Amino acid sequence: MEFFQFFGDVLTLEIMVVLVLATGAGLVLGAMPGLSPTMAVALLIPFTFHMDSATGLVLLGAVYTATVAGGAISGILVNIPGAPANIATVLDGHPMARQGRASEALHYCFISSFIGGVIGVLVLIFFTPPLAELALAFGPAELFWIAIVGVTVIGSVGSKSVVKGLLSGAAGLWISTIGISPIFGEARFVFTDHVTGGVHVVAALIGLFAIPQVFQLMVTAREKNTGSLYSLESHRLFDSIRYNLRRIKALVVGTVSGIVVGIIPGAGGQIAGLVAYDQVRKFSGEPDRFGKGEPDGVIAAESANNAMVGPSLVPLLTLGVPGSPTAAVLLGGLLINGLFPGPDLFTVHAQVTWTFIGALLVAQGLMVVMGLGLSRTSSHWVMRVPSHYMAAAVTVLAVIGTYSIQNSYSDVLVMAVLGAVMYVGSRYGFSAAPMVLGIILGPIAEDNFQMGKMIA
Repeated sequence: MEFFQFFGDVLTLEIMVVLVLATGAGLVLGAMPGLSPTMAVALLIPFTFHMDSATGLVLLGAVYTATVAGGAISGILVNIPGAPANIATVLDGHPMARQGRASEALHYCFISSFIGGVIGVLVLIFFTPPLAELALAFGPAELFWIAIVGVTVIGSVGSKSVVKGLLSGAAGLWISTIGISPIFGEARFVFTDHVTGGVHVVAALIGLFAIPQVFQLMVTAREKNTGSLYSLESHRLFDSIRYNLRRIKALVVGTVSGIVVGIIPGAGGQIAGLVAYDQVRKFSGEPDRFGKGEPDGVIAAESANNAMVGPSLVPLLTLGVPGSPTAAVLLGGLLINGLFPGPDLFTVHAQVTWTFIGALLVAQGLMVVMGLGLSRTSSHWVMRVPSHYMAAAVTVLAVIGTYSIQNSYSDVLVMAVLGAVMYVGSRYGFSAAPMVLGIILGPIAEDNFQMGKMIA
């Protein structure tokens, strides 16, 4: 098979140096609230201009892989998912951190990410042609219902009350309609110039997760006067590995969910993680344990959003149809390097294509080694920071992350307003996760609904 013929090119000094640097950078960028894998890959595309095609694509692919896993670090430690794909991880990962099990949660995160990611890349290597045909079966109607199901799933599992969860999801869908209609060009719910362009998903993500956490940190600091927010218990890495490998059900459910969702154009890791979380919760026999620090929730979510990476490239490489938002940015990277999706990628440009895919496999190994190395250090550092210092740090990161999206103070204002509203809502049992998913999936549902109407 051609993959094995060209795998040796991945092990050259130049490619390995790029892989190590890109994986490390991806973990750090992924852990920064608001800097999603899509943004990270887009930011690094200019660095590929002076590289050959294979090296440039390896850089982008390694960053993509690492940022998906790295986004769980901030989600677990401070309840702010680094990207939408990590929302499901937060549901049980952060409660584990509050129980002093932060390093344990991070171990589960990176080990399951590695397992899911490797299987996802193997699917890309061996099953690309049949999966490409399956991707073509999903039209606007199917994508519309996938988006709606995604919101209802998180509404039922991401909140203590199903009704309040669904109301939060509905509020998110409404927020996603604010601004100028992409179909008809009409202004909708534009009460001020600050939201003429709509509510940016990253501003909403940071506001809904970070700002309530800042308020909680300040309350904790006032009550305790000194000391960190959580206690910290040590956890041995090999215990985590043994436990992870025994959770076969969570790994299988997460990986299969990631693969299936990955090949659906435009679905993305956020749906993969939520579907996996919902399914493993139903199959567990003890659904009440989820949302309170259940390791299976972290394992399923992280294996899913990393298993999604490989299959999301199947429709991209074969048909030119991105399987995720980040894959859409990678399409730009391909075109800039003069590579056009289709059969020629695997014939005329076979060396570049298989080197890129092989690098994704190696990047999974580098990611788990670096991630596990960061787990203990980052958990000890974050968990021991006094609450009032942590509140200040999270606030600064939230403002910088939001402003950097479009260099707009309007995004910062929207972030602050949504955060204040969510803090009040959280005291009455409303959850941020369904609302964020509504904002993310709303445009997907609306665009495909309108396209379906036009086709009909």
